[in-house]
Amino acid sequence: MVKISADSTCDLSPELQKRYNVTIQPLYIVRDGDSLRDGVEIRSEDIFAYVEKTGKLLKTAAVSVEDYLNLFRRLTQDGSEVVHVTISSEMSACYQNACLAAREVPGVYPVDSRNLSTGMGLVVIEAARRAQAGEGGAQIQKAMDELTARVEASFVIERLDYLYKGGRCSALAALGANLLHMKPCIEVRNGKMGVGKKYRGAYEKVLRQYAYDRLHGRSDIARDRAFITWSTCPEPALDAVRAVCREEGGFDELLETQAGCTICNHCGPNTLGVLFIRK
Repeated sequence: MVKISADSTCDLSPELQKRYNVTIQPLYIVRDGDSLRDGVEIRSEDIFAYVEKTGKLLKTAAVSVEDYLNLFRRLTQDGSEVVHVTISSEMSACYQNACLAAREVPGVYPVDSRNLSTGMGLVVIEAARRAQAGEGGAQIQKAMDELTARVEASFVIERLDYLYKGGRCSALAALGANLLHMKPCIEVRNGKMGVGKKYRGAYEKVLRQYAYDRLHGRSDIARDRAFITWSTCPEPALDAVRAVCREEGGFDELLETQAGCTICNHCGPNTLGVLFIRK
């Protein structure tokens, strides 16, 4: 038997965690010296309220080797194998720590998702589907290492101050984008976040155009499933994205989730992404 576990940064909803029998290992959000477990002891709305009140950004911390050891020992104590999917090794020490822990616990297979949020979640779901089909841990790990290069993850950011406070864009870039009312598309490339197309205009119009740009005329998209994932988003804007995804995506399953604390802490409110796998 193979069990699937993942870092909390996969942003799978409780319903999806239950459907695919995924065990979640929280990262940490550091607030005023206290390390709080992502999604357990702190929520995204707590982060937004703290930043609004103090003007300061919280910090994030990776899962420790000890935490992974405890998780892996617990999951393997009945003789099961474990495939654990982590946030991109370019963004966090989680994968490195998971590998160190896996050396101490036989039958554990870490996977570097090379992604974040539900870009990572897509890898988790595919690993879980293979586990349910009876594949072994090593076989799933190998398949996921190949799959990660085909995940397409991107987000539109409405506010740049979170990226700026987190040291992810220069003051000049933040000022210039805000003055011009630009909303950049952040793309995950080779495990790292980079800036793609920059949009300008009203939020709902930008999101509609962004979704259209990601999906229109594409013949290289796997149509099994896609995610719409957001930190916060007004319902009319979300409806606009849903409509474009239905018209242009033709996905068998269109899943929706709210981003967790780690993602929200870096991207801020009114961030939305459309995420899927290429053929």
